[in-house]
Parts: sequence; C-alpha cells; structure tokens
Amino acid sequence: MNPQDYDRTIIMFSGGKDSLACILWAIENNCPKIELWHHLVDGLPVQGQTASTLMDWPITSTYCKAVAQLLSIPIYFSWLDGGFEREMNRSNQAKAKTWFEAPDGLRSAGGNGGKQSTRQKFPQISADLSIRWCSAYLKVDVSAIAIRNQPRFNDSKTLVITGERAEESPSRAKYAEFEPDRTDNRNGKSKRHVDRFRPIHGWKESEVWAIIQRHGIIPHPAYHLGWGRLSCMSCIFGSANQWATIRKIAPAHFERIANYEQQFDTTIQRQRSVREMANLGTPYAEANNSQLVEIALSSEWGDYPIWTHLQAWALPAGAYGESNGPT
Repeated sequence: MNPQDYDRTIIMFSGGKDSLACILWAIENNCPKIELWHHLVDGLPVQGQTASTLMDWPITSTYCKAVAQLLSIPIYFSWLDGGFEREMNRSNQAKAKTWFEAPDGLRSAGGNGGKQSTRQKFPQISADLSIRWCSAYLKVDVSAIAIRNQPRFNDSKTLVITGERAEESPSRAKYAEFEPDRTDNRNGKSKRHVDRFRPIHGWKESEVWAIIQRHGIIPHPAYHLGWGRLSCMSCIFGSANQWATIRKIAPAHFERIANYEQQFDTTIQRQRSVREMANLGTPYAEANNSQLVEIALSSEWGDYPIWTHLQAWALPAGAYGESNGPT
C-alpha cells in the first residue's frame, strides 16, 4: 500500500492515543491531503434543538480542534441528530438524520422516515454492533453516510485510516490491516474508490506513546486523570474504578446515568448497576487534582498547552493502565 496512490487521506480521530498515533504516522509517511474526522457522540444543536451532554468528555471536541490547529490539518465534525441520548430514548421512532461538516459547509442525510423501533436502554457490552449500537449508530454509520453523500469522493481514491490495534482485544486482532472500506464503490457508477488502512494494527502500546512523545503532543486529559484508553467518559465498558472516579469528579453526571438505568430497569453491565460498580471501585489518585478535573470537564480548550518540548513530555498517569473500551 502506497499512500501516494490516493487523492486524500481521512483519519478518524477520537482524540485518543491510537488515532493520534495514526495522524503522526500519516504525517511522517507523507500521506496526501490529510483531513481529520471526529464523530460527536452527544451531537450538536442544530435547527433549534438542544445538545445532549450525557456521554462524552466535555473537553474532547475542543482537544481535537487544538490538535488539528497545532498540526495545520482541517478537521470535520459529524453526528447523529440528537446524539446518543436521543437514540437511546427512541420510542416507536425512526433513526434520526446524520449531520456532517464538509469543505463546502454543513450537510445532512437520512432521517426521512424508515423503520420505526424502540430502544429505551443503554447499549450492552458485546462485540456484536447491533447490541453495542453506540459504535454502529454514532460512529460507523455516521462516517459511511458522510462519505457516501459527498460527491467529492466520486471518481477519486480515498484512504481512510483508523487506529484499531491487535493488542486491544482478540476481536481486533482479527481485523485486516488493509481492505476495501464499506463505502467503496470503485466498480459502480460513482467510481468511489475507498480503502481502509490500519497502520498501527500491529503496534504495542509502547510504540504508540513513543511516536506521541517524539512529536511532543500532550495526550487527552482523560489519560492524565488515570484512564488507560479514551472513549466516552461514561463508556459502557467502564471499570469499577472509572465509575468511582466519575462519581467523584462529576456527581451530577454520574446520577444522570444511574437514573436512566433505573428508568429503563436495565443496567449497562447487566450484573451490576453503575452505583454498584462505583461502590466496588476506588477513584484514581489524579481525581484529587483539581486543575486536571477542571480541564477534563471544560468545554473549551482555552490556553492549556497542547505541545511541549521532548525533554518535558511525560507519560500520563493512565499509560499502561486500565484499558477498558470497545472490543
């Protein structure tokens, strides 16, 4: 696979260490016309709607913007209308429309009817994306819809880069390093050639931190608080220690999750409620660092540094720690 064979490079950027490593790999390997895509799990308010703040770290989107600005790479945001909370509360409703930013402005697709269904519960821990619907509906489908509904991808070749690593789970170990993307239509009318590449699939966590250190980029605040892996703050894969930490640093947020479990009469982790999980865990030590907590729970990056000299760069507290997250 030669990156120079493509017209552009899309990197799916969660704000986490693995997708950040992918960006830096792409820069070092001279990938053409790099653009970053970030899927907003909670969505954004458009057309008079209010935004949800149920699941994600408040700082994540502006952290991603800060990284993009530092590296002088364009970043585009996309989301399912109403985000996670609207989809979770769906009752005899069709799937919402998808919004996505493009070089020529904000666009939308879908949401014009379709099959009506009811969820009324959190996604469940499973490798099956129909059960763990958050990944499918809020990330995988969103990116596919955004690609299929932009004519700029027709009659051209696009390389989509994602940061799954074999070390993360047995399921991810089986992923192909290189394959046609689900949006590929190279033999169809649109001649939309799209390949999926996982350049760090075989990397160890030490290699991920090494490339981030080499470029001096400061990792997402969640890692500094003790998380070993970045996903939503209220990720369904959260450990007992992570739920205990959330309850400590964001008690109102924690209670919203706990109250939804009671309302649905279905817990996230089947055997235990988030309250029971938190009772079994111990908050991370860095939860006592008020500055770190303030940064992680802020919706603006502000004047916080995003880069530091190589000699001053330090591993965050969560490095090589609990790596709970999607499998």
